[in-house]
Amino acid sequence: MSAETSETTGTPVEPGGPGPRALARRRRRASAARFWKEYRRHRAGVFGLAALVLFVLVALTAPLTVGSDVDSVTDAPGQPLESPSGRFPLGTDQFGRNLLGLLVWGSRVSLLVGLLAAALSVLIGALIGITAGHFRGWYATVMMRITDWFLVMPTLVLAIVLATVLSRSLGTVVLAIGVTTWPTTARLVRAQTLAVESRPYIERAKALGGGHWHIMSRHVLPNVMPLVLAQTTLIISSAILAEATLAFLGLGDPTVVSWGGLLQDAREAGSVSSGDWWYLVPPGIGIAVVALAFTLCGRAVEAVLNPRLGVSR
Repeated sequence: MSAETSETTGTPVEPGGPGPRALARRRRRASAARFWKEYRRHRAGVFGLAALVLFVLVALTAPLTVGSDVDSVTDAPGQPLESPSGRFPLGTDQFGRNLLGLLVWGSRVSLLVGLLAAALSVLIGALIGITAGHFRGWYATVMMRITDWFLVMPTLVLAIVLATVLSRSLGTVVLAIGVTTWPTTARLVRAQTLAVESRPYIERAKALGGGHWHIMSRHVLPNVMPLVLAQTTLIISSAILAEATLAFLGLGDPTVVSWGGLLQDAREAGSVSSGDWWYLVPPGIGIAVVALAFTLCGRAVEAVLNPRLGVSR
């Protein structure tokens, strides 16, 4: 009796052996193990990942470590602009609030906005890139001209315009960043889509009756996902910096605490001229370290998924 053939792998499957789904799960686990093995060889990427894990843990445990009333002005525990001490390791702000607690609580907003804005940006860019690479013709021409227009326009200026016109909220900040940072992803994904659709198995799938949705979802999307993943990690750092910039300019949500908002409060309190460094330095370091960590992770992911990039370890 001849062995059956797996529909997912095309390899013979002995009767009574693992089915196609089990083989697919086994293959995914093996692929993830290979990815982690290669990723661990990049010391900078491991450092960035460790820093991100630490920041995420700090953000998730903020309600337990600093409490949810840390941003209360009426119940501020200290005097305005106290210098660092045993009671307040990072001093107090202009209202007498504990800056260490505000820094920990602000990490939640900065990370959340960065992740959501990056997800929106990558979603728009991937959708436009895949469809423009698949359909081509007049649709691709129109989409790429729109993409070029967004590319040449200053991203920060567009984000400021949107944040000014719309209501001041976290949703507005996420929308302003997401809809202005997608063009680079769209360009990269379209180029990868064109490369994938030139392969012979795409022609075979079309000849066997595969429709547009089948080709894009079952063949193109899995092949561009590594590029999308790497691009996401890189965009998150830019989104966090953009959120901090908008908050520093007074365009963020005034009802929440973020690192950019702390810098804005420090500027309004005159910390630059009065030399209250503890009000300015910690939020700035937090923004820089998180952005650097995401960048290091993104470069490591790029190096693992595409070794020809030659990213140093």
